[in-house]
Amino acid sequence: MGFLEGKKALVIGLASNRSIAWGIARSLKKYGAELAFNYQGEKLESRVKTMAYELESEIAFPMDVSDDSQIADFFSKLSNHWSNFDILIHCVAYAPADQLEGRYIESVNRTGFLMAHDISSYSFSALAKIAKPMIENRNAALLTLSYLGAVKALPSYNVMGLAKASLEASTRFLAFDLGKEGIRVNAISAGPIKTLASAGIKGMRKMLEVSKDQSPLGKNITIDEVGNTASFLCSDLASGITGQIVYVDAGYSIVGMNK
Repeated sequence: MGFLEGKKALVIGLASNRSIAWGIARSLKKYGAELAFNYQGEKLESRVKTMAYELESEIAFPMDVSDDSQIADFFSKLSNHWSNFDILIHCVAYAPADQLEGRYIESVNRTGFLMAHDISSYSFSALAKIAKPMIENRNAALLTLSYLGAVKALPSYNVMGLAKASLEASTRFLAFDLGKEGIRVNAISAGPIKTLASAGIKGMRKMLEVSKDQSPLGKNITIDEVGNTASFLCSDLASGITGQIVYVDAGYSIVGMNK
């Protein structure tokens, strides 16, 4: 019996089998959780439903997290299958491509700033707000994904770093507020991984090379390593952990001087 046996987990943001979301979903299933998913638009419907089926789930509904009416409609549909659930995974981040290249001062603009924060940060709180009646008093767990750019300036990460900083603050405020309902809230700050999403960041190849060279473990991490940490944090094994940003980066974030 897996340590997530009997748990129901909602994974938001799965779009590719080369994503961190896929690594998390696969790990959750491996350790016994029952899964549900969203997809954004008809273009992703077939792909997400195929991946869901591979993980023995037939629950996948459309939802764009930037639209409150779609969030409400999604949870209305989900309630027809689950009266409650235990785990919410937030794997959503976006900024326009022109915000993720060149100098920060030259690329940043009001539209890109607002969009990055709305989709990458506010959506976590929006989902928690509407999910609360279905997860409260169940020793439930919310988990989101951050990155080192939330606390350190990195080339080309630009406005996404600010959005991730906001997301990490949201993690702490949600943990503080929802603890009374037995809901834990944490984030994983994953090291750089070659995914479809990260391909949009200029200099990703250099980030991977530097991380591998300078990290204490001398490697890049995998989506499965992030997935296994997510499964632990969302399980009862982590019942005393909330409001934390857990680094899964082969130790790169602790290094103060190049080797």
